[in-house]
Amino acid sequence: MKKQLTRKRGAKLGQHFLTNAGIARIVAESSGAGVGVRVYEIGPGKGMLTKELLALGAVVTAVEKDPEMAEILCAEFVDEIRKKKLIVIEGDARDYTPDTVFPKGEYIIAANIPYYITGELIRTALTSKNQPKSMALLIQKEVAERIARSKKESLLSLSVKAYGTPKYVKTVSAGSFNPPPAVDSAVLSIGNISRAHFATVSEDVFFRVIKAGFAQKRKTLGGNLKKTFGVKALEALAYAGIPEKERAENVPLALWLRVAEKMRQT
Repeated sequence: MKKQLTRKRGAKLGQHFLTNAGIARIVAESSGAGVGVRVYEIGPGKGMLTKELLALGAVVTAVEKDPEMAEILCAEFVDEIRKKKLIVIEGDARDYTPDTVFPKGEYIIAANIPYYITGELIRTALTSKNQPKSMALLIQKEVAERIARSKKESLLSLSVKAYGTPKYVKTVSAGSFNPPPAVDSAVLSIGNISRAHFATVSEDVFFRVIKAGFAQKRKTLGGNLKKTFGVKALEALAYAGIPEKERAENVPLALWLRVAEKMRQT
C-alpha cells in the first residue's frame, strides 16, 4: 500500500523517480560535483542522485516538496545528515531559490526536474544574484535538444546561452524512471555560467529585445521589434547586420547581443 501511495503522489507532483544508478552517476559527474563542492539538488525523491553526489564527496542541500519523500531521505541518509554532508529542506524549489539557499560562495546545481517547471527553474537559477558555477539536469529530451542541439533558436535556448555553455550529455530512456514518463529524457549540462555577456550589454534590454523578437513567430524580426521599439529597432538590426525580414529563430546569440547593445545606446 505504501508503494502505491508513493507512486501516486510522485505522479501528482510531476515526479518520475530515477531508478538507474548509472544515469545518476553521469548526472553527478556532469554537474562538477567533487570533494567539498556545495550542491543544490532539486527534487531528490528517494535519493538516487543524492547518493551519487555524496559518493563524490559533495556537500548537498536537497529541496524536496513531497513530505513523504523528505521523510524517506532523512531515514536513508541519517549518518550523512548527522555529519552535515546533507541538508534536507522540505519545500518547493520555487520558494527556495538558489541564491536564497546559497547567497554567497560557489555552488553547483544537480537535479531531476519535473517537466512542467523546467524552464522556470532554469531561468531562476541562471538569473539569480549568486549564480551556480555549473548545472547538470535531467530534463525532457526535446527540451534538451532545443537548448543544446537545435539549429533554430528559441527564447529558452538564448536565455541559457546568454549565461553559459549548454551541452547535451546523454539520452535517457523512459524506462530509467518509475513511473516511466511518456517521453525520453536527457542529461543536459550548463557550464561556464557567468554574466560576462552583460559587461557592456544591458541584461534587461537584451531580454526585452528577444521577447519582442519572438512575440509573433509568423512575423519578421523587423516587424516584431518595430512594433515594440519603433524605428530605432530597424537601426539596431542594420547595426548588427541582420535583414529586417529575418526570422527570430535564425539569429544567433552574438547578433542578438549586438542588437541589444545598439538599442541601449539609442
